[in-house]
Amino acid sequence: MIFEQLFEPVTSTYTYLIACPRTREAILIDTVVEELDRYIDLLASRGLTLRYTAETHIHADHVTAAAALRDRLGCRTVVHGDSGAECADRTVRGGEVLEVGDLRLRVLEVPGHTDADVAFLLADRVLTGDALLIGGCGRTDFQCGDAGKLYDSIHSQIFTLPDETLVFPGHDYKGNTRSSVGQERQHNARLGGGRSRASFMELMADLKLAYPRFIDRALPANRACGRENLS
Repeated sequence: MIFEQLFEPVTSTYTYLIACPRTREAILIDTVVEELDRYIDLLASRGLTLRYTAETHIHADHVTAAAALRDRLGCRTVVHGDSGAECADRTVRGGEVLEVGDLRLRVLEVPGHTDADVAFLLADRVLTGDALLIGGCGRTDFQCGDAGKLYDSIHSQIFTLPDETLVFPGHDYKGNTRSSVGQERQHNARLGGGRSRASFMELMADLKLAYPRFIDRALPANRACGRENLS
């Protein structure tokens, strides 16, 4: 398996390039439009054909490169079925599988950060988007977020995976690149260590977070797969 973690520093976003070494088919997960040329150059340098772009959710902190990559490379866009992104070529729900050459990415439904979050399980690793971060989790105070749902999602879909399963998040602000299910189950400051659902909901309700810097640009664009200024 070809697996590369790419970092966009303005929004601290991780994008993941995953490809089949036999067929050279690839998928990019959680792209950032400002990194478009980097993705295209990287695919070309590796001799890869981009089959899909996929989103773990409709992002509020950056604009996806999905539409631009589809225009340039002819790939298909993938989002959750409840995302409201009618532009997508394919919508998915929990239990479905994305095939990229010989690779199989299983979709896990993890709502709570928003109402349409997914994670992608691939062999020994899970890509958790903003639902589960290293030592934390996504906020739940906009886009129909729900702290109780997020708690249930993480505990039923991710914390039930084997301890050694690698966790690759959608963001990190401290230089961390990966964790493990066992590490997060035990030590995650918000969700781990046996914290109760009620305690988690109380914690999330009291965060008093600032309004997201790019949300007014990002949400309408991402519901259009990254196309901006549509009228």
